[in-house]
Amino acid sequence: MAKNKKEPEPNMAELIRALIQEKGYSEESVKQTLENALKAAYKRTYGTCENAIVKFADDMSDVSIYSRKTVVDGVYDPVTEIELEDAKKLSDEVEIGDEIDILEDPKSFDRSAVSTGKQTAHQGLNETLRDSLYNQYKDKVGEMINGYYQREKNGNIYINLGNEGRLEGVLPLKYQSPRESYEMGDRIKAIIAELKKTNSGLQIVLSRSDPRLVEIAMEMEVPEIDEGTVKIEKCVRDAGYRTKMAVSTTREEIDPVGACVGKNGLRIQNVIRELLGEKIDVLRYDADPTIFIQNALSPAKVNRVVIMDVEKKQALAIVDEDQFSLAIGKSGQNVRLANRLCDWNIDVKTEEQCADMDFSNKATSLAARNLFNDEPAVTEEESDEIYTISELPGIKENVSQAIKNAGYDDIVKFLESYESLEIEGVTKEELNEVYELIKENVEIVEEGEEEASAPASKEETAAAEENNSEAEDEGYECPNCHAPITIDMTQCPVCGTEFVFTEDEE
Repeated sequence: MAKNKKEPEPNMAELIRALIQEKGYSEESVKQTLENALKAAYKRTYGTCENAIVKFADDMSDVSIYSRKTVVDGVYDPVTEIELEDAKKLSDEVEIGDEIDILEDPKSFDRSAVSTGKQTAHQGLNETLRDSLYNQYKDKVGEMINGYYQREKNGNIYINLGNEGRLEGVLPLKYQSPRESYEMGDRIKAIIAELKKTNSGLQIVLSRSDPRLVEIAMEMEVPEIDEGTVKIEKCVRDAGYRTKMAVSTTREEIDPVGACVGKNGLRIQNVIRELLGEKIDVLRYDADPTIFIQNALSPAKVNRVVIMDVEKKQALAIVDEDQFSLAIGKSGQNVRLANRLCDWNIDVKTEEQCADMDFSNKATSLAARNLFNDEPAVTEEESDEIYTISELPGIKENVSQAIKNAGYDDIVKFLESYESLEIEGVTKEELNEVYELIKENVEIVEEGEEEASAPASKEETAAAEENNSEAEDEGYECPNCHAPITIDMTQCPVCGTEFVFTEDEE
């Protein structure tokens, strides 16, 4: 009866290649692990490994460990020293004081030494894998990852993330959506929240409650977001129940809300299914906080928003009686999410509740305007005067910001440099539009005019009144301050302007 031939054992090179290709280790890390394991076994046998030398064959087909010993005449420490006579048997050329490497046979190590070496190798490979995975995933925090439900313990869900089962994710109870439940083998999409190095390897902490999950799901469904024409400004969640998302666009012809919702709501419904029925409010972002707050309280209809305190970011939203409960939401959810989305403390009241309150529309607009203005706050007394480009009514926001960034927000400075002004991101036509806005809305007072048109003193007023009757007959007035003057005067009695009367050539 023929016997099966015993298959040859794989050599060291084949084992190393298998670790590199199948397990993902680097060649250098495998060599370092084997070296540490042999030295650990050596130390367990001899008490030290300072004189242990590990050498690999060039083709990685073998690995050996040597004891480096000093040649002496009279051995004191047999681990690190060797008699000259014994050294001569290994090499005829050695002399006292030389060092010689003596091959050790790992098979001669006792069982505890071998066990120590195996344990060191196992620990080293685990640390290498852990560090390799950490470097692979450290830049992926905040990204989505797919896995499969594995088990549950103490409310935490453990997920198989692949890599031949060596990569495990944990979905803590606090990061779970309260309305979701899973069974063995269910596919789970989650956000990588953080990475933890443990003794057993790398642990990836996952989240299903992070708003980033909704953002990524929207990016996958809405091509305009992926292309950058629609931007998600901010997203807040009450996981499992409701999400509010503010979107904007870089192109005026695109409706960012419509793009996210899709035809017949198809796009948003796909995301809602992914979140197992969680409601999603997509609304338009606006830099004006009063408009943004109105949008954020949707689906409720807000009549108006009053800025109560700019520094404390407190605002009042006024609604009709039938919209009050909708604005507040169940258990205050709607207004609470709106607060987080806008980063404002929003109080909601009905028209009846605000009947006795006095609101100034002018004060409200001033508060909103001052909110994002780097200059000192404008008071109501100063509000009629315009000093900067950004205060011009109808100015385009991107043009205003570009001019401000270039250092020409001051209207006087802008006009001084207007003819030769070139600002990155602003066309000459847009600069001309700004110039026309200034002409329409700003009265420029030349230097000296303020001084000339300063209020007259009592004496100057009296002098002007004395000459008033004569001036009425002749019909002359000062060309500067328009005070009445007579033909025999050479200087205005009010503003001091000098003048000369001349006869027409006719």
